[in-house]
Amino acid sequence: MNAPLEFASLKNQVSEAEWQTRVDLAAAYRLVALFGWDDLVFTHISARVPGEPDNFLINPYGLFFEEITASSLVKVDHHGEKVSPSKFDINPAGFVIHSAIHEARPEVNCVLHTHTLHGVAVSAQKRGLLPLSQHSTLPLNQIAYHDYEGIALRDDEKPRLCANLGKANCLILRNHGLLTCGRSVAEAFQGMYMLEAACRMQILAQSGGVELNHIPQDVVELNMQQARDASRGQGSNLVWPGLLRRLDRRNPGYDA
Repeated sequence: MNAPLEFASLKNQVSEAEWQTRVDLAAAYRLVALFGWDDLVFTHISARVPGEPDNFLINPYGLFFEEITASSLVKVDHHGEKVSPSKFDINPAGFVIHSAIHEARPEVNCVLHTHTLHGVAVSAQKRGLLPLSQHSTLPLNQIAYHDYEGIALRDDEKPRLCANLGKANCLILRNHGLLTCGRSVAEAFQGMYMLEAACRMQILAQSGGVELNHIPQDVVELNMQQARDASRGQGSNLVWPGLLRRLDRRNPGYDA
């Protein structure tokens, strides 16, 4: 039987701001597992280190998402070099995708990428995400597409990926999966929740085999402002504390 993984706490070895980012990012990894969006060890979420614009945190390659803690996260620079010691490597494809976006988009502090069944199913459809649900209207206001070029291991894909993403915060990687960006971990996670839910609803609606009703474009655009009004301008801050409480009940220990 394998011994449980243990990591020395970094809480008193990093800044308060970095520690909070580590806690939020570890929570996001465990929430991805809790929601069933993980794919063994093969996707990734990254967060920029506060005060260190060239460095970001990413998962230790080989840990399952429900095992990740704040102290186990690996700090790397844009060249993929570890900034602090870790016995774990990082996913090279994760580095290519995340380093490209963090470098190109300084306002983005978190990038979340998944390979969910419904997300990949929609990514394989030529028309991509369709305006079939209220949930879909939110990502549709900020969505982009990037064609599949194989496993993202080559640096020469970075400029094309960033050019396709532009200023959007939701990216469908065709034949591959989903990606969201946010100014915070909470914002990227909520963006993924809406995008993933919209993909699930699309596949379910299409499975009925009947003609589908599309939401008009003017209503799609209207819903972005209405969503801000409905959340009283709090955005992801409205749901993130509740998600952490749920995680505390079901899989505590991420903040170690």
